[in-house]
Amino acid sequence: MQTEQSVLRLSIAVTFLLAAAGIFFGLLSGSFAIVFDGVYALTDATMTIVALLVANLITSSTADGAVGSRLVKHFTMGFWHLEPMVLGLNGVLLTGAAVYALINAIGSIMAGGRHLAFDYAIVYAILTMLIAFAMAVYGMRANQHLHSNFVGLDAKAWAMSGGLSGALLVAFIFGYAIQGTRLAWMLPYVDPVTLALVCIVVIPMPIGTIKQALADILLVTPADLKSHVDAVAEDIVRRYVFAAYRSYVARVGRGRQIELYFIVPRDGPAKKLEEWDRIRDEIGEAIGDDTPDRWLTIAFTTDPEWAE
Repeated sequence: MQTEQSVLRLSIAVTFLLAAAGIFFGLLSGSFAIVFDGVYALTDATMTIVALLVANLITSSTADGAVGSRLVKHFTMGFWHLEPMVLGLNGVLLTGAAVYALINAIGSIMAGGRHLAFDYAIVYAILTMLIAFAMAVYGMRANQHLHSNFVGLDAKAWAMSGGLSGALLVAFIFGYAIQGTRLAWMLPYVDPVTLALVCIVVIPMPIGTIKQALADILLVTPADLKSHVDAVAEDIVRRYVFAAYRSYVARVGRGRQIELYFIVPRDGPAKKLEEWDRIRDEIGEAIGDDTPDRWLTIAFTTDPEWAE
């Protein structure tokens, strides 16, 4: 069965190959658009390696028997907080690279453009487009059962890369076709204009990932999870005649952190610890999603200050 780590490893290997090919063909053809494609892929591959390391840390720390490991002893709260950091940094770096390339493209257009060898450029664009779309399909199918943010982002990056390679292919074919015609004056501008258009498309794409990562880092409460937890807590309060409850919910990457405090009446009937544990089990089952990535704390107190 495919794992998150195996999918990311394959993606890293293919990305490095395409990045090297992009830089080589870009220098060979004189196309800054292709060089940018290679550098963009290299940046993405580097961040995918970091994502793989974080995924391994999260998986190993939540595996059975991991409680006594040396790593968990030093990071008792887990490694979920690293995931949104990596995703956010990845988005920022990719956006920054695209902004820098756009500035260079505009400068090249103002300087009169540049000539390039369209035959090498067309070969590169065809190969990268086919490989990128193949990797995108592979990642999307794998993520149907993995449900990984890292794999999902990686698949989107491959789909985006395939679309950009297709745009490059169209531009290079156009440049190749107008050689020796009355439109030949446009040849020096094909590469920088194409690069500028590609950057304009690329720049806003990681914004959604950056926003979600920032929300996770700031522990912004997800509304859907909060409403579900509140519904479960309200039902427990009603059935067991508790005074009130307090709920605290956050999403940190793939992790779900839930803290529930039930305020019990001071004059309520006494219960054995086993009975309180049974109520906890009932609440946990009602909340659902009982996976290693759920951090659930349930406490009972007669003092509201302990719940604030």
